[in-house]
Amino acid sequence: MSQECFVYYRLPGDCCYTEIRQQDPPMALPTVEQLDGRQGFVMAPFAPDEECPVLLFSSAGWRRWLLPEPVSDVEAAVPNPIALAATDNTGRKEAERLHYHEDFQCFHQHILQGDFSKIVLARMSEVALTDQMNVTDLFFRACHCYPQVFVALVSAPQCGTWLTATPEILLEGCRSRFQTIALAGTMGRWGTTLWSEKNIAEQQFVADYISDCICRFTERCEQQGPYTVTAGHLRHLRSDFSFALPATAALGTFLSHLHPTPAVSGLPKPQAVDLIGRAEHDRRDYYSGFMGPLDIDGQSHLYVSLRCMRLHGDRCQLFAGGGLLADSEEEMEWKETEAKMMTMKKLIYDIRK
Repeated sequence: MSQECFVYYRLPGDCCYTEIRQQDPPMALPTVEQLDGRQGFVMAPFAPDEECPVLLFSSAGWRRWLLPEPVSDVEAAVPNPIALAATDNTGRKEAERLHYHEDFQCFHQHILQGDFSKIVLARMSEVALTDQMNVTDLFFRACHCYPQVFVALVSAPQCGTWLTATPEILLEGCRSRFQTIALAGTMGRWGTTLWSEKNIAEQQFVADYISDCICRFTERCEQQGPYTVTAGHLRHLRSDFSFALPATAALGTFLSHLHPTPAVSGLPKPQAVDLIGRAEHDRRDYYSGFMGPLDIDGQSHLYVSLRCMRLHGDRCQLFAGGGLLADSEEEMEWKETEAKMMTMKKLIYDIRK
C-alpha cells in the first residue's frame, strides 16, 4: 500500500498557503537538468545521487487555503513551544563540536593552500523531544513566526519529512522574466551595523559567480546591491539580479548551472562540492538544496533550502552552515551556525527568557 505524500508551502508575505497531497511517491529524477520542460513542486538535494534524487510532486490537485489565525498575539510573535527532553545531551554536543573542529581544520587548510577562495562548511545537530510533533502545527508556527520568508513542509518516502523557513531565492519569475539573489554574510540583528571585510568578500564571491552564470544564458541582466536585509534574528548582505531567459523549457539546464551557488558550496564549485561530499561528517541530503513550485501557470518560486530541519517523530535534525575564507576563525564560525539554527529552535522550545 502506497504512503500518502504531502507538501505545504507559503510564499513570503502571503496570507494563504498551498497544500499538495498525492498517494504515489513523487517522481524521482537523477539530475537537476531533467527538470527541463516539467512542472510541479520540486525538492532538490545539495548534490543529487541514488540516495537523494531530485523529487517532483505532481502539479494536479493543488489546494490553496487561508492560514489559520494564531491562538494569541504572543503565539504570533513567538510560537507555542514544544518542550525539549530533559535528557543530558552533553555528550552529543561535545561530539558535534569535535566533528566541526575536524571539518574546519580540513577545509581551512585547503583554503590556506590556495585550493579554494571560499568553501562552505555545514553541520547537523540532533535534538530530542519529549513528545512527537504535529508537523502541520509546526508549519503554521513557522508561518506566523517568519511571515516574510518562504516556509515549506515536505514529506515523502524518498526524503522523509523536512521543514524549512528560508529567505534565499534561487530562481523566481514569470514566463521569461526571472530574478535571483546573492545572499551571504551573516551577523546578528542587533549590535554593530558595520560589515566586516570577511563578510563583504564572501558576498562578493557569490555575486560575481551568479552574474557570470546568468551571462552564459543571456546578455539582458540588471544587478542592484549589495544592501543589508533582515531575516528573523539575523542580517545578511544581498544583491538582486533581474534577467530574461529566452527558453523557459530549459529551466532545468539553467538551474543545473546555477545550483549549488557559492553561498552553499564554494569556489571553484566542482572541487568544493567534491570535498564537501567526501569530508563533511554529516550528509547534507536536502539541506542547501532547493525547493518550490516550478513553472506552474508560467510562474516559478524556487528557494534555497536553508534554516531547515528533518523531523523524526520524537527528534529532529537541525542543519546550518557558513562560508569560510582565509581569515575565518573557528569559534566565530561555530557561533554563526548556532545563530542560524535558532530559526528552527525557536519553533520547538521556549527561548523567550
